[in-house]
This record gives sequence, structure tokens and C-alpha cells, in this order.
Amino acid sequence: MGKSAKNPVRTTEKSLQIISELTRVGEARVTTLASELEMGKSAIHNHLTTLEEHGYVIKDPETKTYRLSLKFLDIGSQIRSKKGVYKVAEPKIQELADASGELVHLVIEEDGKGVYLCRAKGERAVDLDTYVGCRHHMHSTAFGKAILSHLPTERVDEIIDRHGLPEITPQTITSYDDLLKELERTRERGFAVDDEERLEGLRCIAAPIRFESDVIGAISISGPTARISDDWESNEFVNQLCRVANVIELNKYKV
Repeated sequence: MGKSAKNPVRTTEKSLQIISELTRVGEARVTTLASELEMGKSAIHNHLTTLEEHGYVIKDPETKTYRLSLKFLDIGSQIRSKKGVYKVAEPKIQELADASGELVHLVIEEDGKGVYLCRAKGERAVDLDTYVGCRHHMHSTAFGKAILSHLPTERVDEIIDRHGLPEITPQTITSYDDLLKELERTRERGFAVDDEERLEGLRCIAAPIRFESDVIGAISISGPTARISDDWESNEFVNQLCRVANVIELNKYKV
């Protein structure tokens, strides 16, 4: 949840509820949406036809169901393309995936969660539940800890207050003090680790991307614990990852 609006527009809220429900179910008829959202059918219909008129919703003439249009993809792609870090990092992400053979992500923080801007798969990469635009908690991911480790303490506290420290797996850090210790370790060694903290059997390493005094994102390499060693000093991926992060940081000055 984002911050509460002081004077929320109820009609806008209802349209957003419909969009969220269609995102969840894929497609639905007016009666189904009315039942799920506890709204009148005529009100649902009015919102849907307005969204349809502006190209945000598509109606199937045969099934009478509504679904979200690819206009949302167009908007998201335009927003992503304007991110300077994406312009610089996108080709480097693919290069790192090819070199490591694993799954590589570029992530930024928005509203206290990590948002995937880019992903690339090496020849051995596992197929995870990640996709461009998806969001995950920061405390249970390597990229999240890489970013959190370079945010002001006040911002870290805001994120934890809003999203908490939920246990995703038995290995997830759920203690505030333990998280702060882990962020300190991350700053000292220059990279963060996720040792089965978001998904059992998966290990992840991430390096922050910084511009002047700000952290603007992180890149990560993810793979099975059988292939990514937890001997961090000799781990073959650490140097690859940090080197690419440094190249992205240097090239960011040109954007």
C-alpha cells in the first residue's frame, strides 16, 4: 500500500479496484466483478466502458468478459525506457547472463519494494517467478539488501514500517537488529547475498549501483545452491558482478 491520500477521489479508487481485480483474475464479466468488489453492476459497467473508451480495457464480444489491454505494457515500457540506469545497464545485464550462464536481474527501489526493470537468462539459468515489473520485499532479497545498505537509516525504517519483515522462507531475516547487521556486512564487502531467504534452494548475489552519493539500483545473479557457492571469498560470480556494476556506474555519468 502507498501513502493514504488526504482527499481520495472515490470514483478513481473504484476504477483502480476494478483494474486490480482484472490484473488478479485475467478476465471477468460485469456480474463477477460486481460480486467480488461488492459494487453495483451498473457502476461496474460504467467504469469498464469508460476504461474501454480510453483503451485500457478490452471487451470480448463473444464471452462478454473484460480484460486489461496492452496499453499498460506500453506505458510501463515508456517509463522504463526513460530510466537512465536501464539505458546503460540493459546490454550489460545480457553480457553478464551470457558470461555467468545464470539468471541476472536489474532492480530499482520504488515505494519500498524492489521492482524488476530487466532480466536476462544464461544458458543454465533456472526459470524463476520473476518478470519485468514484478515487485518483491527488500529484506529477503540480495538486490534489496544491496540497495538498503546504501539508503539513509530513516528511509530503511520507513520501508520496514510500511512493509514489515515477513518470513518468506525459514532463512529469511525477520529481526530488525539482524537486518541492520547484515546491511553493515553488505557495505563492508561491497555485495549482498540471499542464501535461500526468498526461495529455498536458490542463492543470489547482488551489487549496488551508485551514482555520486545515491544508490540507484542493483544487479543480481541467481542460481541453485549447487552452482553458487557460499564461500564468498572464492565465489567466481562475485568479481564478475562487481565489475559489471562498476562499469554501469561509470557509464551512468554519460547519460
